[in-house]
Amino acid sequence: MTALLLSGGMDSISIAWWKRPSVAIFVDYGQVPAKAEEAAGRAAAEAIGIRYEVVRADCSALGSGDMAGKPAAAIAPVSEWWPFRNQLILTIAGTAALQLGETELMIGALRTDSQHVDGRAEFIDLISRLMSMQEGGLRVSAPAIALSADELVRQSGIPQSVLGWAHSCHKSNLACGQCRGCIKHYETWEAVGWDPH
Repeated sequence: MTALLLSGGMDSISIAWWKRPSVAIFVDYGQVPAKAEEAAGRAAAEAIGIRYEVVRADCSALGSGDMAGKPAAAIAPVSEWWPFRNQLILTIAGTAALQLGETELMIGALRTDSQHVDGRAEFIDLISRLMSMQEGGLRVSAPAIALSADELVRQSGIPQSVLGWAHSCHKSNLACGQCRGCIKHYETWEAVGWDPH
């Protein structure tokens, strides 16, 4: 049984279409765009026909950068960096996945996420080994880790009508059009030959 950490963005929605997990888990960890991400994930899960679970754990006091609505920390590699973000949300979602009887948790990390250490293949391997050695033996996987965003969209075969639900903005519940998430969103749509507007 496989769960998917569904952020509501393009990558995780494409993986949901491609891999059809038994459940999609959204984590509201206190990120600024949580409301729009949750709505996007719910709409996509309903369109795909998969169960959708929401977990709330307000960690906003620990955040930095665009996702927290604060200046980026001095050590941040990019503007949306939040310390240990993937580790944090994988732990929270993993707890929910175990309670649901799942044995694997997928995350939407891509080859092009390597500017974040926690978006790299070696991180996925280490966190999977750490979580699987504990009670429940939950494995973590990143089925799109060898792909870019546009390669994932093509590989998944997701229709434009479903991917249209995605919310990628890091700064707001309404797309700002200027953050790294919005820029990636538009560039990906253009790369696959769709009108991003």
